[in-house]
Amino acid sequence: MISIIISSANTEQLKQVTENIAATIGIPFEIIAIDNSKGQQGICAVYNKGIAKAKYGILCFMHEDVFIKTSNWGNILKNIFDKNSDVGLLGVCGGSYKPYTPSSWGGLGLSNAYFNFIQTYKYKVREPEFHYRNPDGVMLAPVACVDGVWLVTTSKVAAKYKFDEDNFKGFHVYDLDYSIAVGQEYKVCVTYEVLLNHLSEGKFNAEWVEDTLKLHEKWKEILPVNIAGYTFEQRRHVEKVSFRHFVMNLAKLKLPMRTAFNYLWNNKIYRELGLFWKLQFDIFKIYAEQG
Repeated sequence: MISIIISSANTEQLKQVTENIAATIGIPFEIIAIDNSKGQQGICAVYNKGIAKAKYGILCFMHEDVFIKTSNWGNILKNIFDKNSDVGLLGVCGGSYKPYTPSSWGGLGLSNAYFNFIQTYKYKVREPEFHYRNPDGVMLAPVACVDGVWLVTTSKVAAKYKFDEDNFKGFHVYDLDYSIAVGQEYKVCVTYEVLLNHLSEGKFNAEWVEDTLKLHEKWKEILPVNIAGYTFEQRRHVEKVSFRHFVMNLAKLKLPMRTAFNYLWNNKIYRELGLFWKLQFDIFKIYAEQG
């Protein structure tokens, strides 16, 4: 049996996802929909309230702009947790290398992504796309972090690991933070047995940058999380490409150049990887190109 926890901002979308869940889940469930239509609470606080109210052994945190395509997915989740006591968190999209560099759930430069979902676009004029990458040909792929569109854990895990509402009061990085926290004790995995359609894409903004920097400060003694098993040279390449991407995002958002320099100067890993002087030059170059 499953408790489904939703931070709800749109009554019509909540109605649609409730009907979809009822038609596809296949086992008893409850929906704990917490009204957040005015954005009055951060998603970590909402999810913690949901944990406190949940009465079933499996907890599913999901966005309401989701349409699940797989029938009987409740039993699928139950079987995964029954057969894999070392799994603490599931998603449908994730990366096996979480860089030291501020980034989303996976690093750039080498393919460390694992995903199985349909992306429908809300902010771009583009046809829906089926995103699938399963290089190991498995049904359950261990990763460093999973995306927050759909997170599944157990009541046992949730009793020990709460969402960090003290540090993260908005709507960003809660998924990465929870993945890293749970990953200290359990496996974090992408499942290929459940397919969903996400009806909107994410967006980067200044709040994302602020929370991401806070996340990386919190976990600086743990990062990078290297489930991929990358070598020194591979890590060096991923951190270099990811840092350049981070700086490009800062420049596009018109955030000050010193944000990039401060992160570079204050984190010795870039010196250890032999990247410090190269990345310092790249900051100047990227900001100049962005005008």
